[in-house]
Amino acid sequence: MSSTNPVPDLEAGIQYWATQPANYDGVLGGFGTGSLPRVDSLGSRRFLLDLLPELSTVPSPFRSLSAPPSETRRVRALDVGAGVGRVTSDVLLPLVSDVALLEPVEPFINEARSRGKASEVGLEINDSGYRVSWKGIADRSKSVTFFKGALQSFDPVAPGTPLDRVGYLPQDGDDDTESKFDVIWCQWCLGHLKDDDLVQFLQRSKKALRDARSLIVVKENVCREQNEPVTVFDEQDSTFTRSDLAFKNVFRNAGLKIIREKIQHGFPRGLYPVKMYALKEA
Repeated sequence: MSSTNPVPDLEAGIQYWATQPANYDGVLGGFGTGSLPRVDSLGSRRFLLDLLPELSTVPSPFRSLSAPPSETRRVRALDVGAGVGRVTSDVLLPLVSDVALLEPVEPFINEARSRGKASEVGLEINDSGYRVSWKGIADRSKSVTFFKGALQSFDPVAPGTPLDRVGYLPQDGDDDTESKFDVIWCQWCLGHLKDDDLVQFLQRSKKALRDARSLIVVKENVCREQNEPVTVFDEQDSTFTRSDLAFKNVFRNAGLKIIREKIQHGFPRGLYPVKMYALKEA
């Protein structure tokens, strides 16, 4: 740790991650082959289903009697800092129709595309030798659109030209890449943004939400604090780890309110606590 007041450097962060394996073990800091990916994905899906029970596709206690009836519209999600597509594959595609995937690190976005392409043609193993099964891609009932870029400059309202797309295509050649989102998922990536950059990204994201039920989910490590916000800098990957109060200050400055918050349980000991926040416009 540095004793000065360093801040995240985008290029330094990208350079660090470009040296890591483009697989679950690489994006999860060496925890990709144990129980963590499964526990994390299950916790994320349950958190999302608690908030949007209508996303449940089977009879389930998550679908309450008061839940609105299913609509024919396609449910869209944005997965930012998506790495090799782990959250897209294991959390979002089981629940939503279309995912826009954003990742700045070239080996990671290339691997995500490879997994999507393999799923589209029905392969069980992609070119890198990893088992893939992206729900709804082979039968074209769902889609993933790939974007390469960093959160500091990315605008979810106008994401730009995609690198690629797999799965479902809109009818009559319609372009849905600038459609708004029902869910914007931000996990283990916001530490690469300075506070001002993070506030601005969340403000742009807020404008990209489709309606009053739409939400932003933040799932990040949180450090300890004693009644005041704390931010810890990690020189290795040039990131911040924020405390709970530090995140809440950022959310407030972005004009967002927390509608639900929850600690993720079941991770190995010795790791930072991980907390999920569901956010809507204040």
